[in-house]
Amino acid sequence: MYKKLSVLIIPAVFACTSLLGQFNVYPVNWWVGMKDPALQLMIHKKSIGNAKIRMAPYPGVKLVKTYVPENKNYVFIDLIVAPGTKPGKLSFNIQEAGDVSVFNYELKQRNKENGKTRVKGVNSSDFVYLIMPDRFSNGDTTNDKLNSLREQQSDRNNPFLRHGGDLKGVQNHLEYLKDLGVTTIWLTPVVENDMPLVDEWGNKVSGYHGYWFTDHYTVDPRLGGNKAYHEMITTAHSKGMKVIQDAVYNHIGNHHWSVLDMPMKDWINQWPVYTNANHKEEVFYDPYADSMDKEIMIKGWFVPHLPDLNLANPYCANYMVEQAIWTTEEFGIDGWRVDTYKYCDEKFMNRVNAALEKEFPAISIFGEAWCANVPGSAYFTRNNLNVAFKHNLQGVTDFPFSFAIRDAAGKGDVNNLYAIAAQDFLYKDPMKNCIFLDNHDLDRFYSVLNEDFSKYKIAVALLMTERGIPQLYYGTEILMKNFKKPSDAEVRQDFPGGWNGDAVNKFIAAGRSERENEAFNYLKTLAGFRKNSSALSVGKTLQYQPSNNVYVFFRYTNQQRVMVIVNANEKDVDLSTERFSTGIAGKTSGYDVVTKKDFQLGTSIKLPAWTVQVIELK
Repeated sequence: MYKKLSVLIIPAVFACTSLLGQFNVYPVNWWVGMKDPALQLMIHKKSIGNAKIRMAPYPGVKLVKTYVPENKNYVFIDLIVAPGTKPGKLSFNIQEAGDVSVFNYELKQRNKENGKTRVKGVNSSDFVYLIMPDRFSNGDTTNDKLNSLREQQSDRNNPFLRHGGDLKGVQNHLEYLKDLGVTTIWLTPVVENDMPLVDEWGNKVSGYHGYWFTDHYTVDPRLGGNKAYHEMITTAHSKGMKVIQDAVYNHIGNHHWSVLDMPMKDWINQWPVYTNANHKEEVFYDPYADSMDKEIMIKGWFVPHLPDLNLANPYCANYMVEQAIWTTEEFGIDGWRVDTYKYCDEKFMNRVNAALEKEFPAISIFGEAWCANVPGSAYFTRNNLNVAFKHNLQGVTDFPFSFAIRDAAGKGDVNNLYAIAAQDFLYKDPMKNCIFLDNHDLDRFYSVLNEDFSKYKIAVALLMTERGIPQLYYGTEILMKNFKKPSDAEVRQDFPGGWNGDAVNKFIAAGRSERENEAFNYLKTLAGFRKNSSALSVGKTLQYQPSNNVYVFFRYTNQQRVMVIVNANEKDVDLSTERFSTGIAGKTSGYDVVTKKDFQLGTSIKLPAWTVQVIELK
């Protein structure tokens, strides 16, 4: 058992001197022209709470009030930045113990390309590629080890340490991704993780994955820092590609500056003894649930080294909302994937989502709601459920649907895929859900299929033809494999060829095996078709009850009709087409998207064992 958190942390907090000589303001700057005129500044400096702060007159900006919390190293300043205010610098006088100092705070002009070439959002015509930058490619070896940070090790032979991959490495391979058909890259968090090594899985583990935040306004310098992030995003946008950033609102690393020197005791959720979240999303919609179970889910900690933010604290909530808006405007990202969504304060989540959509109407947001069933998944997004609390999230990472694709391709259980799709009536818009085969928290998909390439092709075809936004985990296109044994690190291995001196380079066809090239080109073909297909991008779905392990569905618009047939049998099947007359809609021929050959629709179709066919009807 752990002692009371206030005993463990707070004495160390107020004795800490490493941060207190600094003068920090958050957000680090702001913009005029925001639709919400309210702005709350948080100033962090030793004994700043004892100072008198005055703002010099600035047209359009009003200082409403200041608030000094229990920790005198902080001051919160509420401002109103009226519409029509011009860019410039606010000037604040700080009088403390007879000394007067001045700090300037910049108000910038908003980017006029928002919604045009940046902050465009993603939709079901997009193809998302998930990258863990540290494991993808090392484009700048000078940032592999930095003496200014708490953890300075980089060793590719150790699966638990950093390997040196960075944003420049991602930027260097955007053409590879574009050739594959990728339209959007989603990176695991790029925010600074200035943490020491942590004990996990019986090993000393670094924050190479990015989920241990220590400063929301700084991109980790080992990834290249803010400058490299700007350059990577600008380059991606110039190539017509989009970028999704990974958000974490639920928790921060225990070496985040706001934990080392907490503004107030309830900045984070504290318990008499250490309390883990119960990981039971049912507590939110269970009509029989006890309120304490819900409180443990929201306020319990994910793991001991990740303090749980108290998002019901208005000052903490303001800080988190503003950093999300700041990041979007500063870097021009096109959307957010929200980690650990179901563990967060529900009212806060609705607030931050609404705030982002208000400032950036085209932005996309989908949340990680790892749920085993459709009602649970639907609860956390816009839904048709009769529940006490209604979420405003656009979409979720659709675990039930994705596991159903796994069952269909891996086990031949197409009935589950049919049944899961039949429950889409619970979502307001299932097309906004993100579907996937695997990710950084799951066993590699090709290994789940026992490296059966026929089953792999079925899964990839389903990913690229079913409703929703398809997401691929890096390396799946070249058949990277492994199980999470003994840890997650086994499914987060380096992309071969991403480092100088690698024995093989699988970013190029010559470095891939014949089977790997077949996998790459198969996916490329389907991705290319999807990108220009109205039926797959925005079309409706018509599905038929599976019969004898054969699953048939159609995606269609007035302009296009696509038929998908899955034979999950160990033997060939002659499929009668009479039953599918509504879907076929009088068409007599088609075009096989993969083989690129004409296809005749007769009274029956010959289906080889363990195959999928994607046919554009003519």
